[in-house]
Amino acid sequence: MRTIRDPRQKLMFDPFLDILSPLAYKTLRDGWQQLFRETLLEIMPVDAVKQHFSAECGPPTKELHSAAALIFIMEFMDWTAGDAARAYMFNADLHYALNLRPELQSMSSRTVERYKRLMIEDELAAQVMDSVTALLIEKLQLNVEKQRLDSTHIESNMAQFGRTRMMGVAVKRFLTQLKRHDLVSYDQLEDELRERYIRSSHMLFGDAKKDSESHRLLREQVARDMHQLIKRFDDDPNHNTRSTYRMLCTIFDQQCEVASDKITVKTHPGGDTVQNSSDPDATRDGKKGPGYQLQLAETCSDENDVQLITVAIPQTASEHDANAIEPVIDALKQNDMVPEEMSADTAYGGDENVQRCEAEGIELVSPTPGKKPEDAYSINSDDFVIDESTGECTSCPCGNKPLETRRNDAKQETVVIFSGEDCEECEHASSCPAKAGRDGNYTVRFTDKQRRLDARRREEDTDVFRERYRIRAGIEATNSIAKRVTGLARLRVRGRPSVFHSSVSKILGHNIFQAVRGLVMRRRSQKRLAFA
Repeated sequence: MRTIRDPRQKLMFDPFLDILSPLAYKTLRDGWQQLFRETLLEIMPVDAVKQHFSAECGPPTKELHSAAALIFIMEFMDWTAGDAARAYMFNADLHYALNLRPELQSMSSRTVERYKRLMIEDELAAQVMDSVTALLIEKLQLNVEKQRLDSTHIESNMAQFGRTRMMGVAVKRFLTQLKRHDLVSYDQLEDELRERYIRSSHMLFGDAKKDSESHRLLREQVARDMHQLIKRFDDDPNHNTRSTYRMLCTIFDQQCEVASDKITVKTHPGGDTVQNSSDPDATRDGKKGPGYQLQLAETCSDENDVQLITVAIPQTASEHDANAIEPVIDALKQNDMVPEEMSADTAYGGDENVQRCEAEGIELVSPTPGKKPEDAYSINSDDFVIDESTGECTSCPCGNKPLETRRNDAKQETVVIFSGEDCEECEHASSCPAKAGRDGNYTVRFTDKQRRLDARRREEDTDVFRERYRIRAGIEATNSIAKRVTGLARLRVRGRPSVFHSSVSKILGHNIFQAVRGLVMRRRSQKRLAFA
């Protein structure tokens, strides 16, 4: 049966008044527990959860509002399933937040794990994050017209191996399954091969020499072992369908290559590769290492008492920030939180992203990526006066009229021709990109994209841009706080579904804590005004 109780229903006498001191009771009412109880508990995804239970048969379920809420609270409190079960039974502050009576509550870690699995399977974390954030923004009356965007690296609960050990661990895990299910085939392998992988994963190759040449030879040996095992069991249906064999093939294809029967290890296999066979979804960021990342957009208006994260999109670590603008905008549009101005670092500032934002009415404040051209002049294409309605150049930066303007719409390119006499007599000729032609006239050529980039680089050299862009740095503090408070830096889980659920749930908790801080600041301000 399904157990659902309206979370807005209040008892005639609050049992917490009898068991808590006045200070403890006031602390609950001023904390996240009161906000959760009064505002957030009722929007938990009960309708989605109850579909997994029968109304006619089966054992009684827990009260679904409190059970669903517990799964999200355990994430941003960084609890294990056992911690969450004990808190459900014994913690008065959790009872208060979930609107439960403080007696006769029971919960097992297996029940917690079951509800968590249902949440992950239905991908409910993102849905709850959107609902809670929208409600908190409305409650706090936050301005979302200015936002900032950044990504933050997170690690799943997996060991970080070098390439050689990672490949060796994949071999060891296949051999372990082979020995367990087919001892005859295992015994038929070469003794040297079996003995090479007999140690535990963390002790594997621990006695190998540390110099680069020995390390290279060991890596090549492991590659040959992988290739030998793959070929040997390729046609054996008893083993080639096992997960360890498929993982062995995947890692070999990503890390090694075969040419003329010679097996070599790739020098640069790329970031979109398996980093540990225990978490095959994790990939590598070239600077930050293996794991996952979150794309976060946050309000940053000076009018707001506190700032909340409006969008949290989990990704694998190899995803480039330049590709994040479109999914972030789509999420903001879906939640009706599209800003007028978005600040982001250089990785997001490509011309395509700027154009994409402009199409949605968003001004992307971001430095232009890439180096300035080596032949950059103090005068650039943006300094030439162009009639936007006709596309014709009306004058150069020094006021000289062109002889002719040629426009290629297919290439989005403009060619402007100036009189040689005017250009040769110009005092700025050495700093102008116009080049002399065979006919004695001077020609300057630029694309629409080049003109846009030149305009942005010119603007970036101003104090006005630096002042506008300065606000982006605030999201670095947000990333740090979320990692320290909610345990976002290193999660307790691994695998894409669990990592995505856990990371978004922790961002949900960060927003709740921020909202409480904002409400407390507002109450204190009101008290000061009352006594003024």
